[in-house]
Amino acid sequence: MAATLVFDIETIPDIAGLRNLHGLGNELADAEVAEFAFQKRRASHGTDFLPLHLQRVVAISCVLAEAGQLRVFSMAEPQMNEGAIIQRFFDGIDKYTPTLVSWNGGGFDLQVLHYRGLKHCVAAPRYWETGEGDYADAREFKWNNYLSRYHSRHTDLMDVLALYQPRANAPLDELAKICGFPGKLGMDGSKVWDTFQQGRLQEIRDYCETDVMNTYLVYLRYQLMRGVLSREEHQATEQGVRDWLAQQSAAHWIEYRDAWPAL
Repeated sequence: MAATLVFDIETIPDIAGLRNLHGLGNELADAEVAEFAFQKRRASHGTDFLPLHLQRVVAISCVLAEAGQLRVFSMAEPQMNEGAIIQRFFDGIDKYTPTLVSWNGGGFDLQVLHYRGLKHCVAAPRYWETGEGDYADAREFKWNNYLSRYHSRHTDLMDVLALYQPRANAPLDELAKICGFPGKLGMDGSKVWDTFQQGRLQEIRDYCETDVMNTYLVYLRYQLMRGVLSREEHQATEQGVRDWLAQQSAAHWIEYRDAWPAL
């Protein structure tokens, strides 16, 4: 059975890119450059959410489930720069050819990774395979690849649960909580830029990891609902997550474990 790789990214404004595009000099602080971009975006679109190509990746967190084993890990600043973060993510796809799972990955995460990967000369041949490559199983990718919205190599849970109808999209935090999972713990994506400016990069990484765990737990429930997991298998797999959490000593996992009461 293929490995399952659940992923989530965190981003901040691409300050260098904004300086370049708008001819802004170094006399402006990073926060001033970002506020300039936010104001322009609010004036033109009514929101300060920047276009995807102007989002700089500062963390990618993953849950890797393979052969009954569970790993949670992150590629993040300051240990790695943006190019290395993105390349490492796609190297994992080359290595494992996993089933990718995300929440809004088709509408945000992967699109950001495409644009930023171009910037950093990232190579991702397995991810872009559509049936014409040199891999022994390349022809299979014609009918099931990572790029098609309706193929299973990438499951965007938000998209598929809403039957591809944006008006039916649900927030991950709310869905996780009504399913009995912890959801977000005191932080969300809107706070990442302020947290980054304060130098609290570990908090961004911790938040990204707990959010990807929420996605994984919702995915297990989805696998139960569609019959891939029996009730017994689902119970055992979810218990495996609890067992993994019980072995963790990091503060964010202790908080997560405490927010997830036993059945």
